[in-house]
Amino acid sequence: MDEIVAEYIRRTVLKIPRDEIKTMLQKWGFLSEAQLRTLNFHQTKENISQDVVQLCEENSTDIKQAAVLDIIYNNIYPNKRVWSVYQMSKTGEEMECFDLTTFKKTFKRHLRSALKNVTISFREYEDNAIWIRIAWGTPYTKPNQYKTSYVVYHSQTPYVFISVSVLKSNLPLLCQALIAASNYHHIREMELRSHSLNSLKDIVFKRYSQVSHFTISCLSAFSPSFPFPPVADLRIVKENKKEKERIQRLNREAFGDGPQPKLEFAQYKLETLFKNGPKMDALDKKAFRCVVKFSSPHLLESLKSLAPAGVAESPPSQLLTCIPQKARNYFKIREKKDVFPESFVSP
Repeated sequence: MDEIVAEYIRRTVLKIPRDEIKTMLQKWGFLSEAQLRTLNFHQTKENISQDVVQLCEENSTDIKQAAVLDIIYNNIYPNKRVWSVYQMSKTGEEMECFDLTTFKKTFKRHLRSALKNVTISFREYEDNAIWIRIAWGTPYTKPNQYKTSYVVYHSQTPYVFISVSVLKSNLPLLCQALIAASNYHHIREMELRSHSLNSLKDIVFKRYSQVSHFTISCLSAFSPSFPFPPVADLRIVKENKKEKERIQRLNREAFGDGPQPKLEFAQYKLETLFKNGPKMDALDKKAFRCVVKFSSPHLLESLKSLAPAGVAESPPSQLLTCIPQKARNYFKIREKKDVFPESFVSP
């Protein structure tokens, strides 16, 4: 085992929380149970990582086997990366039986025909998810194992979740290999990104329901689920109660009953024309661009809580509540085609 592989394994082990190192090494399956029993998991992580490297040297671990450990780590902690959703499509409606072996061979062949120095690793999971790890090199350098791209593809679906490395120039090669291996013809980015891979899956696979089953009758009596603060003046209790019921009803109609998918940001880019008067020459009209970005550790839940807290009016804007239905958190707002030049056509 060369020094590059040893150092990579050491750094990978150091990323794992100490109380989870043993479990993750067992999932890796490269070290025997007898070897795992020799490890002292109560010592410092640095010492644990050195002992793991020593055992891997005894087993002559190579970079492909070390890459599998990195896949396991990223599968358990996908929120450490930023994921983008891509949708593939075909020109026809033909359905083909998915074969994993053929998919792997085609993906590797297509990618390596364009770039020789690349490390490609696969791992399958029970939810039909295929995790692909790609470490990129150049025609003159070996693959950089610390600047990897990740792909999560669910077979029999057109959706792909990609977390690119800093080497974004290789993204077109990756997309071409994906559509070739999965027998699709086109691929496009959906303008939907998040650290939460599971929330992205909930949105595109329609596992998140925004349909409300709310009725006013459920709020006809006070309950622990919808507590109203006591009001000293009894003359305004009825009015206050009706207003809170209205806000709760509109909020549920907009956001649904269940928890929201976890997204950290939403961006709105306005592209319009600065209009100084009705007689202004079209050539004198200048483009006006503005970007508004909302960010929060849990953006949709934060938006959902604004009206009940009295911070915002109810109902909330559809530009904010439509994120799950439209499956995107990047928007471009443009002028209509029949009024302004074609460069400002609405999508």
